[in-house]
Amino acid sequence: MNEPDVIIIGAGHNGLTCAAYLAMAGLRVKVVERRKVVGGAAVTEEFHPGFRNSVAAYTVSLLNPQVIADLKLAERGLRIVERRAQNFLPAPDGSHLLTGEGRTLPSVARLSARDAETITAFSRELETIADVLRQLVLRAPPNLIEGFGLDALRESINAFGTAGILRKLSLEQTRDLLDLFTRSAGEILDERFENDLVKALFGFDAIVGNYASPYAPGSAYVMLHHAFGEVNGKKGVWGHAIGGMGAITEAMASAARHHGAEIEVNAAVREVIVESGRAVGVLLEDGKTIRAKYVAANVNPKLLYTRLIDSGALPPEFLARMKRWRNGSGTFRMNVALSRLPSFTALTGDGDHLTAGIILAPSLAYMDRAFTDARAHGWSREPVIEMLIPSTLDDSLAPGGAHVASLFCQHVAPDLGGGKSWDDHREEVADLMIATVDKYAPGFAQSVLGRQILSPLDLEREFGLLGGDIFHGALTLNQLFSARPMLGHADYRGPLKGLYHCGSGAHPGGGVTGAPGHNAAQVILRDHRALFGRR
Repeated sequence: MNEPDVIIIGAGHNGLTCAAYLAMAGLRVKVVERRKVVGGAAVTEEFHPGFRNSVAAYTVSLLNPQVIADLKLAERGLRIVERRAQNFLPAPDGSHLLTGEGRTLPSVARLSARDAETITAFSRELETIADVLRQLVLRAPPNLIEGFGLDALRESINAFGTAGILRKLSLEQTRDLLDLFTRSAGEILDERFENDLVKALFGFDAIVGNYASPYAPGSAYVMLHHAFGEVNGKKGVWGHAIGGMGAITEAMASAARHHGAEIEVNAAVREVIVESGRAVGVLLEDGKTIRAKYVAANVNPKLLYTRLIDSGALPPEFLARMKRWRNGSGTFRMNVALSRLPSFTALTGDGDHLTAGIILAPSLAYMDRAFTDARAHGWSREPVIEMLIPSTLDDSLAPGGAHVASLFCQHVAPDLGGGKSWDDHREEVADLMIATVDKYAPGFAQSVLGRQILSPLDLEREFGLLGGDIFHGALTLNQLFSARPMLGHADYRGPLKGLYHCGSGAHPGGGVTGAPGHNAAQVILRDHRALFGRR
């Protein structure tokens, strides 16, 4: 390929999405990926002989339907199936909550008649606000511009457009939105519900990838963030990509290559080349230089600006703020090969509940203790775990009669401190996670044939997730919307000319969405056409 127009750092799902849109528009695109495979954290790999699983990212809902349609992912082999039940929450006392179409209300009613009357209205409240906010996902948020000029005029028009979307909310819904952005999920849920499992159903979404208590201010937004999703046109539903999460990124890579993009693996970037205040290419670890008109980074912003760009090339105040960019999901990820399906004390035997997201965190108080314990001890002695068994929906992942499970575990400290390393404690904590599941499903530990362990340090080393942060930066009020990754740079443009953000560290944030990649591509195309006209 001739010198590309755009070089994209990182072949994760957002980098591939950005590449596909740019290549579809006729630009010459090259993607460089540090790992030996495309996909970033959305990959499927064999982790035990004969057993394959989605190694890091593990479930589908937030993938934007417009991205699916534009990139023709279904035509490229992507098939997403819905869970037969959505969530299963067992409690130590033998009670349980099972949600999904036709299941949620009867299950809640068995636990609390009052909550059964409340849950429909609360779910509708979240859905109404999520419907409006979905319209903001595939557009750049208003960007703060100093002074006057064409850029300031453009952002004023953008702000009016955003305000027009938000005006679709009533005054009371706008008040609810403010609550969701600023208050804790725990406060809101305590006001609405009385049963612990019902609160935990929503509260879990407030701490997914969020190293915080459900009573931390702002945790309600993380809960709302997870309500944006849909599967096969059904809002609020979660599903599984047949073949695992790698099927998504393989289809995206196929779309990008079909339109002429080049993707190079085993190509780690050592440095972004900056000349006269402009990003003009990258230097790879093997010494190879690739020059381009534009550089788009699908990596954590803090990693980009503190490790890949010479500090002298950046505005000092920008760099100082970026060094304070908050990371850390409190996540400990495991993949487990099983000889048989687990049987839960609260709901024994096989059944649709085993296709659900199995949440082992029976109350908000339990989640709160897990966080405070992790802060004091390094990891919670009673951790929060979501377990998925994708082989109940996809028999391509394990040998006949056997199964694979994903364990998404919270809370662990991203950095143990005191000179301690996760390398010295990963096996100990993995044993704890298995033992925790075994308390709810006796015999689970004996069914484990093999396991893959990804501590926060492993997630950073393997996938570039600083502090194990699955969102490329915490979803806090000072790191959201027009402040993601920083006020003045919410338009996907970095502080250097020709440099763009196309990863989850840009709006709308984390999750396998494709939205940041889509949005960054539109900005790059706009800038390119302004300089060179339409091809």
